Parts: sequence; structure tokens; C-alpha cells
Amino acid sequence: QVQLVESGGGSVQAGGSLRLSCAASGLPDDYCMAWLRQAPGLEREALARITSDGTASYADSVKGRFTISKDGAQKTLYLQINSLTPEDTAMYFCAADRHCWVLPQAGYRYTGHGTQVIVSS
Repeated sequence: QVQLVESGGGSVQAGGSLRLSCAASGLPDDYCMAWLRQAPGLEREALARITSDGTASYADSVKGRFTISKDGAQKTLYLQINSLTPEDTAMYFCAADRHCWVLPQAGYRYTGHGTQVIVSS
């Protein structure tokens, strides 16, 4: 059984940074993992993804500010977020699937419950 548990969210001021983590269990080694977010009133979108061999890709909206990474055993997924703006306020989700979805499509089979990020100006 796949379980994804996010942590690391919180309230920060604009310009600050956060590092989100996702503890994964029951996940096959060849799965693609991703970070999604959903802001109030908006659809869920995928921001970054990483393949089983460690190849990372980013949505245009977050390139240069977000960095996705994982440990070698695919047990923990990370998202480093820099230069936060109020527009980054959203619930952030860890996700996984057998294949990677084209960014920013968020149709991943497995998602966690999310971690809230609130950015104040």
C-alpha cells in the first residue's frame, strides 16, 4: 500500500524559503514522483516531477525558484522553495504514479494529504 506523508509547510514572509518533505512507503522504485499544489479557487497543478533515475522537470511558473530532489532509495521526496511570494500560498501535495504526467497536469494516481504553505507580504 502506497503512503505519502508531507511535512514542512508553514507561514512565512515573502522572500523567504521553505523545504517541504514527503515520506514515501510502499512505492515501487521505478515510479515517478512529483509535487503538486492547489491554491484557493484554482485547479490542482503539478509544479515539478522527478523520474526514478533522478531526472527533474519543472513547470515554467516555478523554474529557477523550486528544486525537487529525492534520496537515493526513493523514500523521501523534497521540494526546496525560494523567493516565496503570496501567490505561492497553497496546499502542496506529494504525488506518485507509474509514469510521469506532462507538466502541469496533475493526474497522479497517488497523492498525500498535503501540507499548507502561507506566504504573507
